[in-house]
Amino acid sequence: MSTGTYDSGRDRDAGGSPDRGRVRRRALLGGAAAATAGFTLAGCGDGDDADGGATPTERRKGQKIQLSFWSWVPGIDKPVDLWNSEHPDVQVEVEKVSAVDGRQYAKMHAAVKAGNPPDLAQIEFPVIPSFLLDNALMDLSALGAARYKNRFVGWQWQQSVFGKGVYAVPQASGPMGLFLRQDLFDKWSIQLPQTWDEYEEAAEAVRRQGAWIETFAPTNGNRFAGLAWQAGAKWYAVQGDTWTVHIDDEPTRKVADYWESLVRRKLVKTIPDRQNAWYKDIQTGAIPAWIGASWGDALLAGNAPGTKGKWRAAPLPQWQKGANAHANWGGSTTAVFAKAAYPKDALDFALWLNSDPKSIALLIDGGYGFPSAKKGYATTDLDVYKDFFGGQAYSKVFADAGAHVDTSWQWGPGVDTLYQRLGDAFTEALGSGGSFRSVLRTVQAQTVSDLRGKGLKVESGG
Repeated sequence: MSTGTYDSGRDRDAGGSPDRGRVRRRALLGGAAAATAGFTLAGCGDGDDADGGATPTERRKGQKIQLSFWSWVPGIDKPVDLWNSEHPDVQVEVEKVSAVDGRQYAKMHAAVKAGNPPDLAQIEFPVIPSFLLDNALMDLSALGAARYKNRFVGWQWQQSVFGKGVYAVPQASGPMGLFLRQDLFDKWSIQLPQTWDEYEEAAEAVRRQGAWIETFAPTNGNRFAGLAWQAGAKWYAVQGDTWTVHIDDEPTRKVADYWESLVRRKLVKTIPDRQNAWYKDIQTGAIPAWIGASWGDALLAGNAPGTKGKWRAAPLPQWQKGANAHANWGGSTTAVFAKAAYPKDALDFALWLNSDPKSIALLIDGGYGFPSAKKGYATTDLDVYKDFFGGQAYSKVFADAGAHVDTSWQWGPGVDTLYQRLGDAFTEALGSGGSFRSVLRTVQAQTVSDLRGKGLKVESGG
C-alpha cells in the first residue's frame, strides 16, 4: 500500500474485513431503490450487515501517522498543508493523479487489485458504484459519518449513500452553463442563445465568421451525460434487485440527433476539449464558446489569460423557451479506501477538507468547483476570476443552475466503463459516418453486457 506510517506494525486491513466487502457488493447486487428525494440507492441487505460490520482500528493517542491522498483538484496542496500544520500527528501526503480520459480511475482500480490503494482519493459521483463493486471503499457509517450529513447539500451527500452505508464525503458539484466570448458575439451581432434552436442559429452565424461555436468532443462522455440529463434522460433505474439501463432513451436520442446535425453540417469541431488544440482555439477565438461546468472558470482563466475580460457565463440553452432545466457535469467526493489503516483519521480529514471554512476558501481559490458544503462561503466568494469575466458575478449563474438540477437522475455501476464505451463509439461514428443513434444502441447493449458480467441483474430499457 502506498500509505506510510510511523507505526509499521499496524494491520493494513483494519476495518476492511471480507464481511464488510460482501456488504458493499450486496448493496449493489442485492437491489437498490431510488428514493424520491434524490440519488439515494437503498440496498436490501439486512440491518446487521448494512451497519458496516467490524469496528475499525483507531490510532493510539499521541501516535503519529501519515495518510496518502490521491487527487487531481487544482490547488489541493494548500488546504492539505493547512491541515498538516494544524494536525501534527496526522500528516496527509498528496499524490497528484491525471484526470485525463479516466486515467486516475484506471490507476486506482489497479492499486485496489494489487492490494495497495491509497488511504483516500478523489472520486467523482458517477464512479462511486464501480468502486463498490470492487469492494474498494470503506463504509463510513460505522464511524458515525451519517451525523455529519447536514453539513452538505442533500442530493450530493446521497451520491455516496447505499443502503445504510456511507462511502464518501461530498466535495463539490459541477452545475453546467455556457461560457462565451462576449466581445466576439457583440462584434458579430450574435444574440445570447436562450434555446437550443437559438444556439444552432448562433452556430451558423459564428461559422460565417470563419470560426466554430464549439467542439463536439467525442471522448467526453461526462459532458454528453450532462446534456442528456438536462434533456430529461434517465440512464439508470432500479427496482427490487434489477437494474434497467436506458442509455438509448428518447431524450438522449434527441441530444444525439442535435449534435450529429451540427457535426454533419460542420458547424462545430470534433476535437477533444481541454487538450492542446482546443486550448489554442480558445485562446485565438477560433472557438468562442464552451458548454462547461462551474469549475470551468479556472480552466479558461488559466489557459487563455490573453482573453481576460472578454468572457461571460450564461445559463444552458433550453429545449423549450422559458424552461429552467439544468444538469451537473462532474461533482466529486473524498472517499476512504477499505484498506485504510486509520479510517477514523481519514474520515476526520475528509470532513475537514470539505466543510471547514478555511479549507473551503483555499479550495475555492484553486478553482475546485461548486462547494458541496452548505455553509462556510458566499456565492460571491466563488467569483475568483471576476476580472476575467469582465466584472460579471458569474457564479450566480451556476448557483441558479445548481438549484434547479433534476435530482431524480441516478448513477449506476460501471459509469467509468460506460464513458470509455461512448468515447470509442462516437470516435468510430465520426470516422465511419455512422449515426449517433447507432452509438447509443451499441453502448446500451455493451453496458447491459458489462453489468451482467459483474453478476448484476440487468434489463435493457429504451
